[in-house]
Amino acid sequence: MSFSGAHWIGDRKRKTEGGQPSPFLRKTFLLPGPVRRATLHWTALGVADFHLNGQKIGRDFLMPGWSDYRKRVQVLSTDVTGLIRLGPNRVGAILGDGWYCGYLLWKKDRNFYGQSPQLLARLEIELTNGKRLAIVTDRTWQLRNGPILGADLYDGETYDARKEIPGWCHPEARSSGWRRADLFPRYRGILHPKINEPVRVTQTLPTRKISRPSPRVYVFDFGQNLTGVCRLKIRGRRGQTITLKFAEMLKADGHVYRENLRSAQATDTYICRGGGPDEWTPRFTFHGFRYVEVTGLTRPPARSLLTALVLHTDMKPTGRFRCSRPILNQLNQNIRWGQRGNFLDLPTDCPQRDERLGWTGDAQVFIGTAAFHYDVRNMFRKWTTDLRDGQRRDGAYPDVAPDVLGQLGPAQFGNAGWADAGVICPWKIYWHYGDRKILEENYPAMTRWIEYQRRTSENLIRPRTAYGDWLAIDTVTPQNAPVPCDLVGTAYFANTTDLMARVAGVLGKPADRTRFRRLHGRIVSAFQKAYVTPDGRIVGHCQTSYLLALAFDLLPAGLRPKAFAHLVDLISARNDHLTTGFLGTPLLCPVLTRFGRTDLAYRLLLQEDYPSWLYTVKNGATTMWERWNSYTKEHGFGDVNMNSFNHYAYGAVGEWMYSVIGGIRPMAPGFKKILFAPEPGGGLTEAATTLQTPHGLASCRWRLRGRRMTVDLQVPAGVRAAFQWPGRKPRALRPGHFHQSSVL
Repeated sequence: MSFSGAHWIGDRKRKTEGGQPSPFLRKTFLLPGPVRRATLHWTALGVADFHLNGQKIGRDFLMPGWSDYRKRVQVLSTDVTGLIRLGPNRVGAILGDGWYCGYLLWKKDRNFYGQSPQLLARLEIELTNGKRLAIVTDRTWQLRNGPILGADLYDGETYDARKEIPGWCHPEARSSGWRRADLFPRYRGILHPKINEPVRVTQTLPTRKISRPSPRVYVFDFGQNLTGVCRLKIRGRRGQTITLKFAEMLKADGHVYRENLRSAQATDTYICRGGGPDEWTPRFTFHGFRYVEVTGLTRPPARSLLTALVLHTDMKPTGRFRCSRPILNQLNQNIRWGQRGNFLDLPTDCPQRDERLGWTGDAQVFIGTAAFHYDVRNMFRKWTTDLRDGQRRDGAYPDVAPDVLGQLGPAQFGNAGWADAGVICPWKIYWHYGDRKILEENYPAMTRWIEYQRRTSENLIRPRTAYGDWLAIDTVTPQNAPVPCDLVGTAYFANTTDLMARVAGVLGKPADRTRFRRLHGRIVSAFQKAYVTPDGRIVGHCQTSYLLALAFDLLPAGLRPKAFAHLVDLISARNDHLTTGFLGTPLLCPVLTRFGRTDLAYRLLLQEDYPSWLYTVKNGATTMWERWNSYTKEHGFGDVNMNSFNHYAYGAVGEWMYSVIGGIRPMAPGFKKILFAPEPGGGLTEAATTLQTPHGLASCRWRLRGRRMTVDLQVPAGVRAAFQWPGRKPRALRPGHFHQSSVL
C-alpha cells in the first residue's frame, strides 16, 4: 500500500501528563461522481476509531494494535465503498493513547514511545468513470477535543457526555471550536500490513446479580472473569457522575478486591448529558474483571444498567472438549477463558494490573494448548515478528515482546525458558498447522539464539538466569528453588538445539542440521556430566529436575527408568500432588503418560485440595490463576505484588487433556497424520473431543461401560490415521467415520 501525499497528524499542543483528552480529527470532501471502489488505508501511533459519514468503520477495538513502534507499526486496509456517497462526504477519526503514549509497566511510566497519538491515512477512491482520487491526512484536516477526557489502558476512560459534538462526522453538520490539525515528522519505522485478526467484541454477558455491600455502593457480578469493557445504559440528570471500578474478586465484606491491580486504576467514569437515556461504551481501554463496583447512582439499579462486552483477538474456534466429570469441563472452560482474556493482539500475562505484557515464557508453555482451542497461527506469526524486533544483535531474545523491559538492563534478555520461545513457538505453530512460512521467517533469528547460548555457556553449561521454574511450590525466589537455574537453562539449550536440527531438516539445510545435531549431542553429554548421578538422580532432586531431563531426552536410555522412579517417588511423597512451576507443570502429565503412568497423571489432575488445578475450580475460579496460592482458605489472597486471577500458564495441561483424555494426537506436521489413542482413567466414563485441523474435522468420542469401551471417530479426508486401544498396537484407518467397540 502507498501513503503517497499523506502526513502524520494529531495534536502537538497536547500535554504529556496523564488524563489528556482524545483528539477528534475530520475532513470534508466532495465526490464528483458515483463510486466503483473505495479503500481506506490507515495506521496510528496509538489507537484509533475511524468514522465515515457518521458511521464507525468496522467492529474492531484498539486498532491497529501493539507493535514495537521503534521498529514498525501495523497498517489496516478496509473496503468502505458502501459508506461513500455522491456529493459532500466527511471522514474522521478519534485517537487514543493506547500502548504508544499511555501508561506502561508497573513503574507508572507514560510516553514510552512518544508523547502524543498520531494518525496516518489515505482514502483511495475509484469512480465509475475510471477517475481516481485520494483523500490523505494533511494540514487540511480539522482538530478539536471532545467528550473523552482521558483514556488509558491501565487507568480506564473518562467520558463527559455534555461535551459531545453532535454530528461531528456527518457532512451536513456544523460545529465550532475546530482548528487545523498539526503535522508530525515522518515515521522512520516499517509500515507493516496487519496479519493477525483484530480485537473485537466476541460475546456479551448480562449481569448475573447485584449486591450492596455498603450504602450507595453496588457490585455487579457477571459470573465470569473476562477481559473487556462494560456498556452502560442510564437515564441520569445532567452532570451526574457514574463511576465503575473493576475487579476480579470480592473481599469477605462484599466489596471489590483491587489490591492486586497495583497502580492500575481500572476505573471508567461517565458524566451524564441529561435529558434522556444515555448509552456509552468505552473505546480506548480494557479491563480484566468479573465484578464492577458502581457509585454515583441515585436509586437502586436494574441489572440492565451494565452489560459486559468480551474483548479479544477474533480467532476462529477450532477445538472442543467434554467429559463425564463436570469439574474437568469447568477446568477446560477456565483454560479457554484465560486464553480469550489474554490473547488481545498478543499473548499477554494478565489483563487487569499495570503490566499486560507479552511474556515469552508464558506463551511458549501454553502455545500447544492455545492451538487446540483456537486457530492461533496468525496471532503467533505477528507475535514472533515482535520477538525478532526485540532480539538483541548478539542473539538474545527479550523477556517480553514487544520489548519494553530492555531499558531495565541486560538481565531482561536471554533467560532460559523465556527467550527459548523464539525457537519453540515457531516450531509449535509449524507442527500444529504444517505451514513452513513461520520457520522461514524466524530461522535467522532462531539460529542467532542458539549461537548466543553456545557462546555464553561454560563448557556448554548455561549460566544461572532470572526465572528458573517460576512460581514453583516452596520457592521464594528462582535462586532458592530446588531445581538450579543453570540446570533449567542447559536443559532448554539442549531442547532448542534439537528443535533447530529438526527445523533445518524441514527447510532443506542439511549442513545446519548436522551442525545442530552434533551440538545437541555435546550439550546432552555436558548435562549428564554436570547433573546426573549413576543411580539416575538429578541435581535438585525435585519434580521439575526429572521432568526436564525426561521430557527433553537428556538421559541415557538405561537411566530413564531410574530417573522416572525418582519422579514418581517425589510425587508420592507429596501425597500425589505437584510442586512444579511455570516450566515444570506443562511437562508433568505428558511425561507420566509417556512412561506408562497415565493413572498417576489422572490422580494429579483430579486432586481438589491445594496445590492442584482443581483447587482453583473448587474455589470458584472461572479462569486460570497466576499462582497455585493466588487464594487459599487458610491464608486468603496471595502476594498483591503479583497475583493475577486470569493468567493462562498453568492452563498448559489442556494440551494433555485434548491428546490423552480426548485422544487426538498429531503424528506429523499439520495433523497430516493423526493417532487416535484415548486413555480412560480417573473414573471417567466418557469423553468427546473435536478439532478442526488444516485438513478438516477430526473427532474422537469414547464411552466406558464396565470393561467395554466404545469409540466413535472421524478421520479428515487426505489424512493418514491410526487408532490404538489402550495397551495394544495401533492399526491404520482410512478417512471417514468409524465405530469401534472392545473389552479392555
